[in-house]
Amino acid sequence: MANFTAVAYYAGIPPNNKNPEKPLILDNFCQGVITSGDTAIANRNMQTIPCDVALIQGFVHEHGKDAPHLQLRKNAIDLQKINGKRSLIVDSNLFLYADPNNTKTYLRYSFDGVFPTTGFYFDKDVDPTRWEKLSANLGIALKPYRTEGNHILICLQRNGGWSMRGLDVICWLNNTINEIRKYSNRPIVVRAHPGDKKIKQVLKVHHTNVTLSIRERLVDDLRYAWATVVYNSSPSVASLIEGIPAFLTDPNPECSQSYSIANTDISQIENPLIPDRQQWIEKLAMCHWTFDELKSGEAWQFFRRYI
Repeated sequence: MANFTAVAYYAGIPPNNKNPEKPLILDNFCQGVITSGDTAIANRNMQTIPCDVALIQGFVHEHGKDAPHLQLRKNAIDLQKINGKRSLIVDSNLFLYADPNNTKTYLRYSFDGVFPTTGFYFDKDVDPTRWEKLSANLGIALKPYRTEGNHILICLQRNGGWSMRGLDVICWLNNTINEIRKYSNRPIVVRAHPGDKKIKQVLKVHHTNVTLSIRERLVDDLRYAWATVVYNSSPSVASLIEGIPAFLTDPNPECSQSYSIANTDISQIENPLIPDRQQWIEKLAMCHWTFDELKSGEAWQFFRRYI
């Protein structure tokens, strides 16, 4: 069996980071690689190193792309592409609504990109027991589609985040409300991104029958909802698990993790499609791994099949 080398880029973590989870990702990953008999390099400087797999915590986005830690991420990913090697990108847990503090330490892993159109999410060979394990661990299951509901929930993404690709979130919100109003008079509830600390300074509603959510948990905003509308973000995953149809407005909806079963036509907001979700959720579970699975080498042994 070939010996692989993996580099974990610690300097790719923001310098003002106070979240202990971020360096732990890299610590556990390195230990798992070594436990599996491969070579792990904990790179704590700003230099890139040729390797089979480069572990990147986070990704590169347009806003603030000149920051040193973001430039390092870009350089590392570019080096891997030039050499025909892999980048392992670590992103947020799509099931976080069920475990807001991420006590189960699930995170999302993909090779070479963060969109389904640019990254490989390990869904080529689906093992249904992966979803069964995750479902039991988080205490969630696919709920039947809701046939009744009251409000339409709009979930905002982080303003300036890479997934919005430069689109101003407030502009998107106003355009989306106007589009919904062509087809529905239902109450609209707007939920800000919990990680966007500056959004409250600019988030003002000037539309009739539209309110701002003050609820802490997404699941509380989903309760009694008729449908959820997002640009392309993860609340659509929670919505669909909870049995509430989701609508994507991204002009490239295939960039969303819920694209295969989400709606994309706002004109159908009162008559949404409700596709079967089982195959989708089983695929989604394949890219989620815990710290224990990283540390033991179980996750690495799975990833290395696709190097």
